[in-house]
Amino acid sequence: MSRNDERDMVRRGYDALSYHYRSDDADEGQYAPWLAGLHQRLPASAAVLDLGCGCGVPVARFLTDAGHRVTGVDISDVQIERARRLVPDGTFLRADATRLDLPPASLDAVVCLYAFIHMPLADQPQLIKSIATWLRPGGWLLTTVGSTAWTGTEDNWLDGPATMWWSHADAAGYRSWLRQAGLTITAEDFVPEGSSGHALFWAQRPQG
Repeated sequence: MSRNDERDMVRRGYDALSYHYRSDDADEGQYAPWLAGLHQRLPASAAVLDLGCGCGVPVARFLTDAGHRVTGVDISDVQIERARRLVPDGTFLRADATRLDLPPASLDAVVCLYAFIHMPLADQPQLIKSIATWLRPGGWLLTTVGSTAWTGTEDNWLDGPATMWWSHADAAGYRSWLRQAGLTITAEDFVPEGSSGHALFWAQRPQG
């Protein structure tokens, strides 16, 4: 399977399952303490990139309501259409996160929750390096990534009509990639899900 085939599988999956995955009125749920923690770390009216923004709920909605300037990027047309409707004060782009080209030191934070795990593994280290350059000194990356390494698909994901695809390294791999990109890991946690889970990282671009 080529990288484009993998990307298309993810895009089609979220196009088909967008409403099944998250409703318009979903609350912050487990994201609540992460988003509150990010808001506390940010300056007023911060520039934030939400990679894999989905329908804009809850990340972009929370951050725009808190007064920040949010740009969301997602590979799914349906997700982006919903995000524009649900978070009218945000800016949303239908794009492949691994192919973004943004100005250096233009962002106060990048949020990437449950999105790296749907990107081709070979592209992930370079995206982390790019994120490090997009951040201003002192800027933050908040991300969930793989805890154990796995690449594969699941038919009828979420009991729906679509197949979903994942690819991720283990937590040690992401730890290494973050450090190689010049980011300082300030916190790491394990987020359980079913019989496994994900690694949550707070990483910061050094001030100096």
